[in-house]
Amino acid sequence: MLDVAFGVRDQWGAPPGVTHCCDMMTSNVDLECHRCSDRYECTDNLVTFIARWQEYGLIIHDGGTSYVTIDFCPWCGARLPESQSDRWFDELEELGIDASDVDNIPEDYLTDRWLSRSDPVSG
Repeated sequence: MLDVAFGVRDQWGAPPGVTHCCDMMTSNVDLECHRCSDRYECTDNLVTFIARWQEYGLIIHDGGTSYVTIDFCPWCGARLPESQSDRWFDELEELGIDASDVDNIPEDYLTDRWLSRSDPVSG
């Protein structure tokens, strides 16, 4: 499945060890439909979680991979983590990497591993 970020593949649901605000969020983020090959096509999937950006969104079922970011959990009302997408793009720019050039994005920046670094690295 592809997400909206320049065709970079994201995991289905959250990486192992990621906890969400409540059981309902977890079950929705981790929902796997056995009828559909793409979470964005499946109307049973309501929420997406982009681990590399720590970003939650409500899926727009329009045939693409669009979603609307959300700041609060629709089930428990908890404030969700601030999206790190701006920081992700800023760090890639600082490294001199064009984010649309997927082949040149360092591997750590394709997952959430880049978030644990104190300084941007080129790979």
